[in-house]
Amino acid sequence: MSAMALTAVDPQADQGDGRQKDKQAFIASPDVITTPCDPWPRPYYLEDGLRKVHPYHYTYNTYCKERWRGRELLDVFATEFRDRPQAYYKDAIERGNVVVNGVRVPTVKATVKNGDIISHTLHRHEPPVTAQPIGIVHEDDGMIVINKPAGVPVHPAGRYNFNSIIEIMRAERSHAWNPLPCNRLDRLTSGVMFIGKNARAAERLSMQIQGRSVKKEYVARVIGDFPEGDIVCEQPVMQISPKLGLNRARASGKEARTVFKRLAYYPPAQKFEDGKGKQEDNRSEKEKIRDSKMEWKGKEGHSIVRCRPVTGRTHQLRVHLQFLGHPISNDPIYCNQRVFGPSLAAGDALSDNDEDIISRLSRMGKSEVAEAMAYHDEMMDEYNKTKAEKMTGHLCDICDTPLYSDPGAHELGIYLHARRYACEEGKWDYETPLPDWALPPPGMAGPTEVTKETDPLHIVKGLETLEVSKDAGGKGKVLEQSGAEAGKLLWTHPG
Repeated sequence: MSAMALTAVDPQADQGDGRQKDKQAFIASPDVITTPCDPWPRPYYLEDGLRKVHPYHYTYNTYCKERWRGRELLDVFATEFRDRPQAYYKDAIERGNVVVNGVRVPTVKATVKNGDIISHTLHRHEPPVTAQPIGIVHEDDGMIVINKPAGVPVHPAGRYNFNSIIEIMRAERSHAWNPLPCNRLDRLTSGVMFIGKNARAAERLSMQIQGRSVKKEYVARVIGDFPEGDIVCEQPVMQISPKLGLNRARASGKEARTVFKRLAYYPPAQKFEDGKGKQEDNRSEKEKIRDSKMEWKGKEGHSIVRCRPVTGRTHQLRVHLQFLGHPISNDPIYCNQRVFGPSLAAGDALSDNDEDIISRLSRMGKSEVAEAMAYHDEMMDEYNKTKAEKMTGHLCDICDTPLYSDPGAHELGIYLHARRYACEEGKWDYETPLPDWALPPPGMAGPTEVTKETDPLHIVKGLETLEVSKDAGGKGKVLEQSGAEAGKLLWTHPG
């Protein structure tokens, strides 16, 4: 491992801009390897609409997890971490870039035990994220309500560190400031998020959200003509791969409930322009045979759907929409035929092909492009294959790490947006406008905002009841609504 010099400085010395450099502590014989991994200002730069981070050296330190005990060091890295190939980890252990308790191991077959501290020093390459700024919806003494851009993770995780919401906000305000997220959105999802300025404010709002006393509303763009009326999905959700973050509808999973309502349906542009219900079929015989094997091909156009999660399972909305046969149209996981097959797992809560699904998904973004777009918009097919994040075949000059290409614009997020959060007691209510992808296509008429007539958060508490008929698959439709607001979607909080 290359040595990295640390230079002592006078902590009172002015740096020329009014800031004072942090004092650095030195320990004669550290138990773990550490490197300068907190550069300030952060090594950001903007290019081609992306926020990028200059590569930097970084040391991960972790205690031996219970499932690692007694296993060989190389086996742990090869099976637990997917961002680099096994050959890289073998070389890192042999070079001494991976050490145990600060000491180089004699062989890659060395086993780890309870209490061991494993350190991995590497030249870190972070993926780019959108350069779109973090929007501020509201700010007071204790809380910041933001409009999170799609494609940016909330916390440092995996390949992301400085390119995360909390680190970007820290870089914009102060190195000493510690933003405290109160709710969680997936990396690919955009919308309303709460950032506590202090522990008390963050804990208070987090408890509200966890106690289900906060109403949430999302909007999604899904493939096909989503059914009219109020659709309830109560299919349980189960995580089948923590490593890949993959969840599926499973009868034996955790309780999950979502209420959906279609806000608009937009047919394919050609049908809209021609005003015809049927188009001349100019496909070749080969294309007709191919399309006949793709069930999703019959789902033309797209729908804008309002989603009301009653429970908060990971990927709940994405999984439920997939189960209902109308996945989010640019979802690289749940709308990916190469992973889930021609049916895209519609109505499937019982199949035992999890290992096949996991194997196919693990190849996405490595030897293959994770291209959901190609399955619902063939005009984008060739473009996406060239403008997508994938391994380039080139290596970093400093560390020999395999390099990725920049992500395409279609990979920076999915059509899922947390539009509104509201306190059930009416004390606060925050919302964002509909995102661009939820607006009517050029020349078509449709909603440009959610109105009181279609928004359940405007319903007065205590006036509503909702009777739902469910089938064995967990799908349901509202049969009867009653109360002062009958005729609108009425949402009741459980309990």
